[in-house]
Amino acid sequence: MTPAPLPAALLARLARTRPDAACTTALRSGLHARRLLLLKSLLARLDRQRTGASPAARERFARHWQLLEYAERRDPAPVRDVLDYPLTGAWLAGALTAPEGPALDRHLAYFGSIAATAALRAGCDLRVTLDAPAGLLSLPGLGALRCPSHRAELHARGRTVRITGGGGPARALLLRSTGGRTVGGGPGWSGLRVLDGGNAVLDDLNPYRVPPRGIGAVAMHAADRATVAREPWARRWRQALALIEGTDPGRAAEIRAMQRVLVPLAPVTTAAYDGRHPMSATLRSAPGGVLTSLPAGAGEFAEVLVHETHHTKMAALHERVPLYRPGGEGLHRVGWRPDPRPVAGVLQGAYAHLALTDLWRRAATGPAAPEAWRRRAGEQFAQHREQVAEALSILQESDELTSEGRQFTGGMKEHYASLGASPAAFG
Repeated sequence: MTPAPLPAALLARLARTRPDAACTTALRSGLHARRLLLLKSLLARLDRQRTGASPAARERFARHWQLLEYAERRDPAPVRDVLDYPLTGAWLAGALTAPEGPALDRHLAYFGSIAATAALRAGCDLRVTLDAPAGLLSLPGLGALRCPSHRAELHARGRTVRITGGGGPARALLLRSTGGRTVGGGPGWSGLRVLDGGNAVLDDLNPYRVPPRGIGAVAMHAADRATVAREPWARRWRQALALIEGTDPGRAAEIRAMQRVLVPLAPVTTAAYDGRHPMSATLRSAPGGVLTSLPAGAGEFAEVLVHETHHTKMAALHERVPLYRPGGEGLHRVGWRPDPRPVAGVLQGAYAHLALTDLWRRAATGPAAPEAWRRRAGEQFAQHREQVAEALSILQESDELTSEGRQFTGGMKEHYASLGASPAAFG
C-alpha cells in the first residue's frame, strides 16, 4: 500500500505547526501505509533469507500470519489499530534489523502476540499457543501475563478470553467489550491503564517500549510496572491536556488524535543529567508514542506533549515526503542542544520548538491561562524565538534539503515571522 502524494497545500499547512484535522488524517494514513510496507519487507526478508530463521520459527510465523489475515477479513478496523500501535513499529524495526539466527527467531515469536491481539480485538474465536519470551506474554495495547513457563495458551470464545501460563498459577479471565478493549484479571495478569481524555494508554509492560540500550546520552531505560504508580502519571496527563485545552484547544485535539502511548522512563541522575527537567523522546520507528520521565508539573508536561507530537508529525511526514537527503555529514550548533546536530536533527528540533513558540505566544496572551503559565510562556517565548531563527537560517542555507524540504522550511519561516517579536505584540 502506497499513499497518494501529499498535496502541496497540506505540506504548506503542516509547515505552520498549527493543528489541522486534514493534516492529521493524511499523516495517520501515511503511517499505516508505512507499517504495511515494513510488514511486506519482513515477509520479503524471510523469503529471501531461507536459512535466516529456524524452520520452527518460520512455520510458526506463517501460522500467525494466517491468523492475522483471518482477523482482518472479519473486522479490518481493529486489526489496523493493532498494526498501527506505535510499539508494533518498534518491534518491526527490531525484526527487520535483527541478525540471522536466534535473535531473529525471538523477534518472529513476538508476532504471535500481535496476531492474537488483532484476532481478539476483531472478535474472533480462537485457541492458540504463544511464546512468552523472558516469561512475559505481552498483548500490545491490552496488557501482559507473567508466564514462568515461557508459554501461554489463549482461548477466546464469544466475549470470554482465557489465558493460562502452563506449569504455574498464571492465568487471566478477560471479557471483550464492544470497543475492542478487555476487562478482567487474574494471577499474573496486568492490564494497561487507559489515560483520561482519549485513547492513549500508559504502557509500562511492552518489551519493545524502549530500545535495549536506552535512549539519550544518559541511556534512560523503561520504568517497570512495579515502580510506576498510575495516579501521578494520569494526573499530570489530565492536567497538561486541560492546560493546553484552555490555551489552544486545537492542539489538545491534535495530541489526542496523534498520541496513543505514554511510556514512563525510569528516573536517573548523572553528571550529564540532573533530573530537574523531563527527558523525553519519540522513536522514529514508533511515532505516536511519548517516552518521558515524569515531568514536575502540568506546564512541563504540556510542553513535552506538544514537543513530542511534532516529532511524531515530522517522522510521519518525512517518510511520506522526504525533506532532506540521506547521508549528509554536516553538523551544526543549535541553541537547545550542547552537541552539534545533523540537518535532520536541526529540522526536527526547529519544527518542535516552532510549535512550542506558537503555544507560548498564545499562553502568554491568553486571558484564560493561569498566571504562572502565562509568565513562564512569556519567558520561554523570548528565549526560544532567537534559537528558532538561528536554526531556520541554518536550514535555508543547507544544500541537504530536498525541494520539498526547502518549501517546508520556507513555510516554517513565514509562520515564525507571523508570531512577532514578543508576546506583547498580540496582547
